[in-house]
Amino acid sequence: MRVTEIFLKDYRNFDELKLDLGEGINIFLGRNAQGKTNILESVYFASVLRSRAAKLTDLISWDGDAAFVKINFRKADVSQEVAVELSAGKRIRRLFVNGEMVRSKSFVGRLNSVIFAPEDLYMFRGSPAGRRQFLNAEISQASPVYYENLVVYNHIINQRNVLLKKIRAGQARQSSLETWNEQFAKYSARITAERLIAVDTLNDFARIVYKNISAQNEKFSIQYELKGLNFEIAQENFYSEEFKHFLFDWYKKIIAEKSQRDIEHCNSGFGPHHDDLKFFINDRELKLYGSQGQMRTAALSLKLSELEFLKSARGEYPVLLLDDVMSELDANRREQLLKFLKLKKIQTIITATEKKYFPDENFGKVFEVIAGKIYSKD
Repeated sequence: MRVTEIFLKDYRNFDELKLDLGEGINIFLGRNAQGKTNILESVYFASVLRSRAAKLTDLISWDGDAAFVKINFRKADVSQEVAVELSAGKRIRRLFVNGEMVRSKSFVGRLNSVIFAPEDLYMFRGSPAGRRQFLNAEISQASPVYYENLVVYNHIINQRNVLLKKIRAGQARQSSLETWNEQFAKYSARITAERLIAVDTLNDFARIVYKNISAQNEKFSIQYELKGLNFEIAQENFYSEEFKHFLFDWYKKIIAEKSQRDIEHCNSGFGPHHDDLKFFINDRELKLYGSQGQMRTAALSLKLSELEFLKSARGEYPVLLLDDVMSELDANRREQLLKFLKLKKIQTIITATEKKYFPDENFGKVFEVIAGKIYSKD
């Protein structure tokens, strides 16, 4: 997969930008707050419709009332285009694929990208929500069905929570919860089954990548933490149809048991939106016992494994987005990363404040970013 052109209008600090990218490494140099990250994040936003901004409306330039992002790319040697129109009132106003207006379920997964930012180096000690977001973005790009199930699941949770409040206030009967509980269990089972399979695949890739880039003879592993269910039992069976039926029945039972608690607290306190990922080095939990060096190697391994995961699902590597992480990695990890990218011929967009983090020879296409303007250094 190759992004060929980025077009932005009233997006962040770019009034209008049309940018042609190289097939390999694209390096954007500049001081902080010049707009480097905005370029990179526009590609990620056009992949998963998510942003690290507090609100999607923050993506609109400060004096504008709408923004437009269009990404041209080649996938399986076929030219394609995705575009997003944002407005201050409606957030995402319209989505387009190859000029045709579509819904989000037909949009997410068209353009595939993996983002690696400094905060990812601290994913292991961060909140479970961040790890779930990582997993959801990864699987959604690989599986449109998963993304659609996730959208429905979030709708079910929101509607169920509204009903829980009404039941507690005496404005609805508890029996009215049964229909929502059935749907809750159904989509919980679907999402959990896909997550377990994805984590199993990701774990295989991560173990190999970590071994290749680490100078230590250590074993890196990932587990999906399903609240209330022994993971070892799940891991042995989750590829089977029987296990999927088991999950549905199990969720129905647990949700029914916890419904009274949910009414009292007015929220759905159980389900995939409470699950987590755990990471281990030599069977010792990384966030409790890992060194800073181990965490950095694990974070890098996880991102490179995400590339392999999406390639296995979609047939080609996604675009890699590296947001100012070169300064966070030591010389050895930078070398290993750049060697991997060159070997696999992965198109990469990198932001950095200085050229010193890259080899002196002609390594890729270099741009300088100054106050929302981009200048080619070639």
